[in-house]
Amino acid sequence: MTDVLTPLPVLLPLLGAAGTLIVAGHPRYQRLLSLAVLTAVLVVSVVLLLTADADGATAVSVGGWPVPLGIVLVVDRLSALMLVVASTVALSVLVFAVGQGAADGSEETPLSIFHPTFLVLVAGVSNAFLAGDLFNLYVGFEILLMASYVLLTLGGTAPRIRGGITYVIVSLTSSLIFLAGIGLVYAATGTVNMADLAVRLAELPEGTQVLLQSMLLIAFGIKAAVFPLSAWLPDSYPTAPAPVTAVFAGLLTKVGVYAIIRTQTLLFPGGALDDLLMWAALATMLIGILGAVAQTDLRRLLSFTLVSHIGYMVFGIALGTAQGLAGAVFYVAHHIAIQTTLFLVAGLVERQGGTTSVNKLGGLARRSPLLAVLFFVPAMNLAGIPPLSGFIGKLGLLQAGVAEGSSLAMVLVAGGVATSLLTLLAVARVWTRAFWRPPSQAPADDTAAAAAADAGSGRTSDAGPESDGEAPRTAFQDAWRRHTRVATAAEPDLPPPAAATRALRPLPSTMVAATAGLVAVTVALTGLAGPLYGIADRAATDLLDRTPYLTAVFGAEDAT
Repeated sequence: MTDVLTPLPVLLPLLGAAGTLIVAGHPRYQRLLSLAVLTAVLVVSVVLLLTADADGATAVSVGGWPVPLGIVLVVDRLSALMLVVASTVALSVLVFAVGQGAADGSEETPLSIFHPTFLVLVAGVSNAFLAGDLFNLYVGFEILLMASYVLLTLGGTAPRIRGGITYVIVSLTSSLIFLAGIGLVYAATGTVNMADLAVRLAELPEGTQVLLQSMLLIAFGIKAAVFPLSAWLPDSYPTAPAPVTAVFAGLLTKVGVYAIIRTQTLLFPGGALDDLLMWAALATMLIGILGAVAQTDLRRLLSFTLVSHIGYMVFGIALGTAQGLAGAVFYVAHHIAIQTTLFLVAGLVERQGGTTSVNKLGGLARRSPLLAVLFFVPAMNLAGIPPLSGFIGKLGLLQAGVAEGSSLAMVLVAGGVATSLLTLLAVARVWTRAFWRPPSQAPADDTAAAAAADAGSGRTSDAGPESDGEAPRTAFQDAWRRHTRVATAAEPDLPPPAAATRALRPLPSTMVAATAGLVAVTVALTGLAGPLYGIADRAATDLLDRTPYLTAVFGAEDAT
């Protein structure tokens, strides 16, 4: 049964993308088809995870070509776990996007390209997780990157085009480095099959191995936003629509982290660059979180925390121990869910408050207590407050660092603790200013905008809280119309970057339900931390042993 199910996480989204293009003139059918496809992908992924955890790794040779000539898809505990988490957040984001489009009247003028592009993105992510050779991994990256170029620039606004240009340039650069690395690997070994490379690379001179490892690490480091290759991310992600930003933040960088885990353990197990990775992890944690503390925009703050917490994962990889890898695998799964959730909450904040600038927000907890809860729970989880899954993941990584015992590892432990405290500071500032602070204590620029709107409409600034909402709303709407000429309905499931309104209106129930569902998933990660950490621990053991992977690809006799 596994042979039949293994290609489905890639095949189903591609077929679904074709189907949504066929019914492009019927938005309702597009939405239903997309939701059905991602639900099926989630079910298949769960079955693959349960099978891999019970029976071990399995491999499928696409087209029946013998190994190592053909394309091989490999399902082990790591790849199956990534598929489950990725399909969960992708389904939640799609529900959020559908709700957002329905609330903004997208049925009138549908943008038919969103659904097929989103499904192609999911197919690329799944292909990267299942790829058993370097070139197919490259193909997976290119599929998801091509789809991300389209999603990032939906609507054609100036900030999105600028962010999209940066993203495209950086992505193409990393892809060129990756492709050059694949060419060098093939020239040195005559194969790109990762199981075959696990044997052949060990026969090369040490200097050649380090060169090939460095090329792949640079390419994956850019994709994963590891410092100093991370400067592009905070300028690219915040410009996209809320659902797109959420799926980017949750998934795309983690595909790069997954590639680092896979190549470091399977292809280059000697640990030649582990010290360099440790320094990169420390710099990523500290510089990323210092950037977050300095931000006043919620999306940019979350983008910097995204960079910062990549450092925790790289720390676990660099330790090269079973305990460190288990902590890294658990933290990747945790962070995909948490970061996606927080960016969806940022979309709700923008819709409720008219902006994501923390300095211009206030009183959100009084306006929408549910929104306050939806932010508070994942924010505390991101900061690592006990007993949430963020604390469990960080504790596992810090314990692995202490167990390793080197002076560099202890420096990383101290850096991890400092990063966690600064993360708490960053999210606490958002909470106190945007949610807890009364609206009357908002900064002067907000007051001036309201006064100007009052003057233009003949109102006085002494109006009570029930009557002063209309003037700021009109000012925001006028500003939006001046700066863009695109109608709100031009993006079906993806509205303009800001709701451009201060109206005290209920948030769309579908959007709230999708976000609440992901918040529930993040809480469930805490309740299921024991079984999940057990899977991560067994995955780490398999990664270091390598025998289960080689046996799955070559068979029991040839693996030895």
